[in-house]
Amino acid sequence: MSENPNIYLNDPDPLSVLLTRLDLKAEVYVNGDFCGTWAVDTAGSKRIPFHLVGSGSAWLHFDGKDSQQLTSNDLVVFPNDAHHVIANSKTKPALELVNAPMSNDGEVTNLVCGFFEFRNPVLFPVLESLPDVVVLKSQSEQTGGRIEFLICQMLNELKHEQPGFYSVIDQMAFLIFIEVLRQQMASGVLEKGLLNALFDARLGKALNAIHQYPESPWTLELLADEAFMSRSTFADVFRKNVGITPMKYLTRWRMNQARHLLKSTNLSVSQIAEKSGYDSEAAFRKAYKNTLGEPPGKMRSN
Repeated sequence: MSENPNIYLNDPDPLSVLLTRLDLKAEVYVNGDFCGTWAVDTAGSKRIPFHLVGSGSAWLHFDGKDSQQLTSNDLVVFPNDAHHVIANSKTKPALELVNAPMSNDGEVTNLVCGFFEFRNPVLFPVLESLPDVVVLKSQSEQTGGRIEFLICQMLNELKHEQPGFYSVIDQMAFLIFIEVLRQQMASGVLEKGLLNALFDARLGKALNAIHQYPESPWTLELLADEAFMSRSTFADVFRKNVGITPMKYLTRWRMNQARHLLKSTNLSVSQIAEKSGYDSEAAFRKAYKNTLGEPPGKMRSN
């Protein structure tokens, strides 16, 4: 059999590369039956909370929006860790009742809670263009068949608790998150932002080049070539979508990756400088401090 390079998955898409480099993780930490009077708010951890109604019903209370009823298989995600209350009552509960012990009487609601998290320090507003709350109602056109399928599989895993189910449900949560991003993009709510740029065929190529090869001697012209655009058009479109210039984005990405290497490896500062695209350690140190507000050595001493 002759070797055919086209059969190998060696050119990952921009979103996959970014999520891998920023080390996206998903974790389900609550699968509980709530009854009587109860109210929960899981915001404030600097992560991305989500709630899934397994059975029964609940009410979502969110500032600036009317109370919304949630029923079986409904999913709620808070991309920017906004405060919220999920409760048994249509009336917003008093503050002292939030996260207080439930009364253990009345109708039962099964609630699955978890979070998504970028574990590699994030300088990149991946989700800032998303709404503060995303509600995906079961069996609606908005949700889509793939999300419905994954939700049903997750609930089935939680119900039967087969060996390995802890790992399985976390991986399913990860897949659900990807589908939520796809759904939001398809719905047209993302008119600009980094996430929108990742889905753009031209800007995505330039971003992918930065994310995969930060050590390369990129110039504005070379990045524009990656996007098959003129230099001036590329610079303008990139800034309007991402919010900063391509070269500033490149520096931020390099410093974020450098911080990760400082924390997770024993490479010297000069070696990390080289991997970050700097011939001069002094220039790297200056760029690192200007971007992150502290010298590289502080990360090593923490």
